[in-house]
Amino acid sequence: MGITYVSFKVKESRKSTKAKKVDFMIDSGAIYSLVPGEILDALGIEPYKTLEFALADGTKISRKVGDAYFEYNNEGGSAPVIYGEQGDTALLGATTLEALGLVLNPFSRTLHPMRLLMASININLK
Repeated sequence: MGITYVSFKVKESRKSTKAKKVDFMIDSGAIYSLVPGEILDALGIEPYKTLEFALADGTKISRKVGDAYFEYNNEGGSAPVIYGEQGDTALLGATTLEALGLVLNPFSRTLHPMRLLMASININLK
């Protein structure tokens, strides 16, 4: 198992012109992405809640959470974002990958378009 790093642009919203390039470590086990708080502050992204997270060693920490717009290869999507504090590593989590329709190939350690499925339920109510 290897570690994969990738650069994404982070913005407040899709229409925002102010963006920051962030080098992320992809953590397919993480739900939310983490961006250093000073970058989010500079982009005008504000937190709206605080959540508790468990680290790999079982330690529990609290972090602020907001929403950000992420771009990769001119494709983008919005996802929750954790406000990183001193010593935190920028992480790219599953919700961000899903918002952009991307999946990590665990063998080549590269990002690829996700196979998007849409279920159709035909209910005939009589």
